[in-house]
Amino acid sequence: MSEIKVRQATAAEAVRIADFNRAMAMETEGLALDEKTVAAGVVALMGHPDRGFYLVAEADGAVAGCLLITYEWSDWRNKMFWWIQSVYVKPELRGRGIYRALDDKVQELAAKAGNVCGFRLYVHKGNVRAQEVYRSLGMHETEYLLYEDMP
Repeated sequence: MSEIKVRQATAAEAVRIADFNRAMAMETEGLALDEKTVAAGVVALMGHPDRGFYLVAEADGAVAGCLLITYEWSDWRNKMFWWIQSVYVKPELRGRGIYRALDDKVQELAAKAGNVCGFRLYVHKGNVRAQEVYRSLGMHETEYLLYEDMP
């Protein structure tokens, strides 16, 4: 495989990113997401950079994976946490450093931003392979539980 290039996603890639999001939801949770809703969600994020941004990784001239960064303000730290979300790497390209390249770019951009105190993500309990990848990059499981209310 050639060099992996990571860059900010373009609006023209919204459908591809939505397809990756749907594939990830099916693979990790057996959840069939609505195509139109997910596509609209990706476009909505791209139209509001204050909400976050997508990165894509290219290998051999084709998009191989992506992730989303969203922001959480920490009043305790007077800085931002960057949430890593919607992580997807094409199955046939896993284990080749695609996610590591994405993570390296996230770290670089955060250092440049200067107002980032840390990174957070959530991972499905059954997604052991992803958990191993995150641990290998220095992340650790927290003492916090995640609760939600989806009326």
